[in-house]
Amino acid sequence: MEENMVERSSAALVTGASRGLGKALARALALRGKRVIMVARGGSELRGAVRDVKQAGGDAHGLAFDVGDKSAIHRLTGAAAALSPRIDLVVHAASTLGPLPMPLLLDTECEDFARVLEVNLVGPFRLTKVLAAPMMLRGEGTVLFVSSDAATNAYERWGAYGVSKAAQDHLARSFAAELDPVRFLAVDPGEMDTKMHADAMPDADPSTLAKPEDVAARIMTILRRARELPNGARVLAADFPKAEPLRGVS
Repeated sequence: MEENMVERSSAALVTGASRGLGKALARALALRGKRVIMVARGGSELRGAVRDVKQAGGDAHGLAFDVGDKSAIHRLTGAAAALSPRIDLVVHAASTLGPLPMPLLLDTECEDFARVLEVNLVGPFRLTKVLAAPMMLRGEGTVLFVSSDAATNAYERWGAYGVSKAAQDHLARSFAAELDPVRFLAVDPGEMDTKMHADAMPDADPSTLAKPEDVAARIMTILRRARELPNGARVLAADFPKAEPLRGVS
């Protein structure tokens, strides 16, 4: 992807786009000329996020779907295709922690564990199956999974979420092994000042956490360098510089 990446004939689909990193990435992509299809469960919150991106000058469209719902995937991808027949970037930012406060694994209901896997792992798998196939036929495209340090480190009460993210990292590697030259990356954004982080760790000091907009700027650099990275790589957003802001755009 080039800094001016972007052609109106192609689009990026970003899940979890109503808030946090998903919204910040959707805005960053849109301000670089990408048509962005923003996906999230909450209709009103999603509409507000789409409006914010449009007011900033971006080309954004919202689709209210639950990526953890198997029956929604083909309806979602059909609606996305109507907005843009060529989606060359997919960002899997939608995620759930499960019940709050997060329980110990022994106290986690099987149904709650399964729901975390449906949203964080199985949903991205289903969505990638549909959207990566046309990329493979064209011989280009990028699928980015938003990972977590909980994928590589075990934390008390983070079991369901950590398992889902560890499996998601391996899903990226497995797709990369099978679908090259389509690029697959897992990006650990680090701890961010988001609602999800506040839900998980309500006593954390927000001033010590990264802003989603700053992390999004680093991920823009990662996307620009995707061809330089090993396919299926897991990378840390903090290891990359922020993309330079566009002139006249904050």
